[in-house]
Amino acid sequence: MKNYELVLHRVEADLAAGRLRLGGRLPGERSLAEQLGISRPSVREAVRVLEAMGVVRTATGSGPDSGAVIVAEPASPLTALLRLHLATNHLPMGDIVQTRVLLESWAAHEAASTIAPEGKLAVAEELLDRMDDAGLTPEEFHLLDAEFHVALAALAGNVLIAAVMSSLRSAIHGYVLAAVPNLPDWDATAIGLRSEHRAIVGAIRTGQPELAADLVTQHIEGFYRAARVSPAADVQP
Repeated sequence: MKNYELVLHRVEADLAAGRLRLGGRLPGERSLAEQLGISRPSVREAVRVLEAMGVVRTATGSGPDSGAVIVAEPASPLTALLRLHLATNHLPMGDIVQTRVLLESWAAHEAASTIAPEGKLAVAEELLDRMDDAGLTPEEFHLLDAEFHVALAALAGNVLIAAVMSSLRSAIHGYVLAAVPNLPDWDATAIGLRSEHRAIVGAIRTGQPELAADLVTQHIEGFYRAARVSPAADVQP
């Protein structure tokens, strides 16, 4: 085991045992090095890894805000990881589409099954209102679209699903924009997407889980087929 991994295992054990909590601070660099019998550079390496993983946030200096603080920011490192793997072309777009369908249709089904309508859909509906602006560029539209899908996923109440969805949408944003020129008529597509979004929200609001899941599936697969982002064999209707 590498020296920096000793720090990672120590932090994991302390979190599991409740000795470290969100907002808590890691022991100082010198203290950890002495406790684990490793060098201070090894501790610094471990802290950099933890920061990249979204487990800690660091601040330099010697004041009360200095050091490494335990945080919960899983979406950012997941997004970076997905982007790197997408760049290697080892994640087929068809697999990404199927993953989105799996996660988002489940989230919509769950939201429609359990949601109390009043106020719960406010964020999603506000994003839809902003997407109604006919002057939006495709990039502006798809940024709002990404926020909308993440907001829908959050309605299911599963924080891990919400984090994965946020990362996945952020990672594929560039690929979605690259597909826009393949669309025969962007304005017509935008109108269709707006209508589909409203129908999904309507199904969730009225407590129709099967319909909500089906509408999400059709919405996701329909866009990729229209934009010819993924071979037809990769995305089954």
